[in-house]
Amino acid sequence: MNDTESGMCGQCDQVSQRLSRRRALGASLAFAGAASLTPWRARAAVGPGAPNAIPPAAALARIIEGNIRYAANAPMNCDGSAGRAERADAQYPIAAIVSCADSRVTPERIFDQGPGQLFVTRVAGNFVDPGGLASLEYGVKYLGVKLIVVLGHSNCGAIAAAIKVLKDGASLPGHLPALVADLKPGVQPVIDHKPKDLLAEAIRGNVRYNVAQLQAAQPIVAASVASGAVKVVGGVYDIASGKVALL
Repeated sequence: MNDTESGMCGQCDQVSQRLSRRRALGASLAFAGAASLTPWRARAAVGPGAPNAIPPAAALARIIEGNIRYAANAPMNCDGSAGRAERADAQYPIAAIVSCADSRVTPERIFDQGPGQLFVTRVAGNFVDPGGLASLEYGVKYLGVKLIVVLGHSNCGAIAAAIKVLKDGASLPGHLPALVADLKPGVQPVIDHKPKDLLAEAIRGNVRYNVAQLQAAQPIVAASVASGAVKVVGGVYDIASGKVALL
């Protein structure tokens, strides 16, 4: 390589470095701008004119009516493309659902609600961990969620596994013991009472425990519950009938 070529390569390297730094700076500024806009857009959903600016009781009535339609095989929300353009800028969920990850449990269908109407967190056993709580706090604080539903379901495999470990001393592989540890506070007291239908009662006990935990979850959810702005309820979805029974 001659001196001219060497000089040209050096200049190219310098230009490339400047461009790389410029791209990195631009990307960081774009990210920062997007981050600063997100809370503003989210807060827009909390205003009195927002579609979800309804009392918690109205939100509960709406999803229960939707479940009645679903169980009767008469859903109204069948067109996922309806309102897609409007949803691109903001979301206005009327309720947050703490759901099991079970593939047979689909909250939007169970409550016959369209896209953007439910804010759903899912984990096997439908319990609230720190990440789930943070998500729910975001929904309450910035999205205007009025209702939180902890939704258990019939024949829950996660609850059944917890019973086998806590009652029968079974061992589970991988990270499953951590899942059982999260379920233990809601399940162990039920095991201790020795009910006739242990699985069904443990499913309900787990739901009730997590409802109580959310109602007392400081600082955001508990304050919203105390003021009457948010309601937390529990329910159990029966997979065979499609019906949700509130607890």
